[in-house]
Parts: sequence; structure tokens; C-alpha cells
Amino acid sequence: MVSFDDYGPEEVVMVQDPKTGIHGYLVIDNTALGPGKGGVRLMPDITVDEVARLARAMTWKNAMAGLPLGGAKAGIRADPYKVDRQEALRALARGIKDVIPHKYVAGPDMNTGEAEMAAFANEVGTPKSATGKPRDMGGLPHELGSTGFGVAHSVAVALEFAGVPINGARIVIEGFGNVGSFTAKHLSSWGAKIIAVSERAGTLYDPGGLEVSHLIKEKAKRKTLVRLVGGKCEHFAKEKLFGLECDVLVPGARPDAIDEHNWQDIKAKIIVPGANIPIRPEIEKKLADEKKVLIVPDFVANAGGIISSYTEMIGGTPEEMFERVENTIRKNTKLVLEKARDEKKYPRDAAMEISRKIIDDAMEKKGWRPKASG
Repeated sequence: MVSFDDYGPEEVVMVQDPKTGIHGYLVIDNTALGPGKGGVRLMPDITVDEVARLARAMTWKNAMAGLPLGGAKAGIRADPYKVDRQEALRALARGIKDVIPHKYVAGPDMNTGEAEMAAFANEVGTPKSATGKPRDMGGLPHELGSTGFGVAHSVAVALEFAGVPINGARIVIEGFGNVGSFTAKHLSSWGAKIIAVSERAGTLYDPGGLEVSHLIKEKAKRKTLVRLVGGKCEHFAKEKLFGLECDVLVPGARPDAIDEHNWQDIKAKIIVPGANIPIRPEIEKKLADEKKVLIVPDFVANAGGIISSYTEMIGGTPEEMFERVENTIRKNTKLVLEKARDEKKYPRDAAMEISRKIIDDAMEKKGWRPKASG
């Protein structure tokens, strides 16, 4: 059940398409800063409640990143391995066309990429309806790896803040799709040791460090890492990933991956989320209080994708995008961790103070709420 508060959501749209069999959801959470921006997630079990929570995360994320964009998210409930993904995106586009692009601009997310964004934009009839499009449509594709690039920089800043050298730092990554693979690629190139990665079929673990370039090639070729065993590599259930001893854990797949059932298994010193809402705030506090885990808020660490989207919207180049992602993510990670330390707060609370102030001021300027007295 979607809950409403003073920030939103402003609009919830549900779509059912008989031809493709998909159910689609769009939640426009808050447009005080600009049109709602957030990707389209295609999953067999996605719910409107999950989409609403992700849309709220985008509201805070876009504000924290200093972008003139509001928060929104879309979801398609369908099996990505059975449905025609491009047709599914076209169906969603037809159902929400009336609010594009003045209230919502689409983008890639789990199981959607440049081909799906091209189909979405073509269905709506304007390239302004989506970002993450192919380069020949003026896009900066999801396949450039902007989110993982930003997460890697957030990890680097968090390690430095915690006094842990990045060279040899042990990294564990949940999910080896777009975000996880690019996070691993950049961190390993800076000297970190990727000791485990997980996917739907299980976890691949090597305490001596995995060869990331080989993993990326094999994943592209086989679509899975399940048969990759050699040397000290071993496979075990994906759920055991969270109990591995490491310096940094990067939860990079679904929401609520770390919950009341497994948080006590965590042995990481630092958590830097590649996924949105992978840990509920109350669990973050338990990890911080009882296990002394340093946690970078998700909407701070993984903003690389939305920064890339904005760069595309203003006609920027890939080089400009990567520079903007690096500068913004590093600055905001450092800002939030130092604010939390100096003011004796949880990092999430420190980041929320910053984002809320930006949204509150924007809503006040639009006359959406009374001006603060004094």
C-alpha cells in the first residue's frame, strides 16, 4: 500500500496491457525541483509499493546531487527472460504518455538498457522522454557504467575516511550486473581485491582475489558465473555472501537485501550500496550501533546513473559525464561522512538533513507549503 506524506507522492499511475500481459507502475513522488526522474525497473515480482519507495529515494538522490530534477520511478511486472522487453517498454510508454516529459522522464534500471530506452522514446515520439538511449539517438547509455563508476569512487572515499588503504582492501559485491561489474572493474584497477561476487545462481568466492576482467568476459559470454571454478574459487549459496569477512560490502541488487534476518551475519567494516534501498533505516542503525559498521547512504553513493542522465539531458559528452560523476560523488560522500562524525549522527540522518532542506526550500518557493517563520 502506497503511503502519502508532505513530500508525496504526487501521482501514481497503473497500467495493464492485454497484448504483452505486463502490469506497469509509475510513481511521481515530488517535482519541486523539476520533472520526476527515475529509471524503469523490469522484474517479475515488483510491486507499486516498491516503486513508491524507490521514487522517494530518487527525490532525495536528485536533491543531494544538486540536480534540477524531481523524484520518480517506474516498474514493469513481468519476467525479463520471457517477455519482449522492448514491447513491454512500449506498452508502458503508451499508458503513461500523458505525463511525459513534463512530469516524468524515463531511464534504464534493472533489466532495461539502451535498446529499451530507444523503444520507449520512439513510442512516445520524442527523444526527451528518456535518457540512457543509444549514442546515435544522442544518448549516454547505461552500458557506460556510470553508476558503478560512482559507487567505486564512494567506496574509495569511505575507505580513506575509515583509514583503510584501498590497495589490498577486500571487497564483496552483491550482484554482478551493470552496477556490480563496473564497481568491481574500477576498484580492482585501483588496487582493491574483489574477493566475492554474487548473482542469482550463487556466490563466487576467492579469498586471494578474483580476476575481474575474466569475470566480465565470462558473464557476457555465458550470462552466468556459475561454472567458473578454478584455483581457490568456490561457489556457495548467494545468501552466504553477506556473512563474509571483508573491508567493504557493496549490496548491489534488490531492495531490503540486508534485513532483520541476516544483519547480524554482517562482518564488513563499511557498506556502500550500489542498489537503491538495500537496507531499511532501522537496520542501518542496528549495524552502526551494534556492529560499528560505517554505512554510506544509498542515495549518496549510487547517484552516478542520475548524474549521467542529467548530463545527457543537457547535451553533455561521456567525458563530461564521468568528470561530473566523480566530482559529485566524492564531494558528497566526504561531506556526509564528515557531517555525521562531527555532529554525532548516523550518515543517513546527516544526508537527509541536506536533501530535505533543498526540497523544503523548493516547495516553499513554489508556494506548496507556508514559509517558515522567523
